[in-house]
Amino acid sequence: MGDDDLADALTAAIRGDRVGFAVLWQCLQPPLLRYLRVVVGDAAEDVASETWLQVARDLDRFVGQPSGFRVWLFRIARHRALDERRRMQRRDLPREPGTAGESEAPARDVALDVLEYADTLWALRLVASLAPDQAEAVMLRVVVGLDVAQTAAVLGKRSGAVRIATMRGLRRLAAHPEAVNRRPPTGRPATASVAAMESPNPEGV
Repeated sequence: MGDDDLADALTAAIRGDRVGFAVLWQCLQPPLLRYLRVVVGDAAEDVASETWLQVARDLDRFVGQPSGFRVWLFRIARHRALDERRRMQRRDLPREPGTAGESEAPARDVALDVLEYADTLWALRLVASLAPDQAEAVMLRVVVGLDVAQTAAVLGKRSGAVRIATMRGLRRLAAHPEAVNRRPPTGRPATASVAAMESPNPEGV
């Protein structure tokens, strides 16, 4: 569902309409879970629940469009995920990121084919093997579909740092032996979103 379709649901949800809130949840919960599974592993469901509880509590103060809501939602999720990481560290429990997932992302070439043609559990495990900043950038840019500026807002980084982390993450995925071995047949056309990511224009990464 695109931003235009979500606009009415967001407006209704801000006014306290449960149906509008349910539409937001149904559309954004799957990508939210995929992102959190890479960041906090098995704790993703709990962190997602905490995220939506905060959203429900603070939504009446949100001002903006669906694109801004996505940034707000994932920023909340990231803060809750960082809290969970700290709790894990205090308990001295190992984190096992990327243990589950529900959907796939469109892509071309090895790095992005990982997310489209492999089973999602395997794909998220591979993304989770990246350095944390690269894994988050790849998830937010490629899987969630945020642009560079939105991803930078979620991560609290400069746009240039997001572009670099994304490029490095995709290159590492492309070079990963498991990804190379599972590469699908070549010759498929690139999607518009992938073409933008592979553009020589640095704004497209």
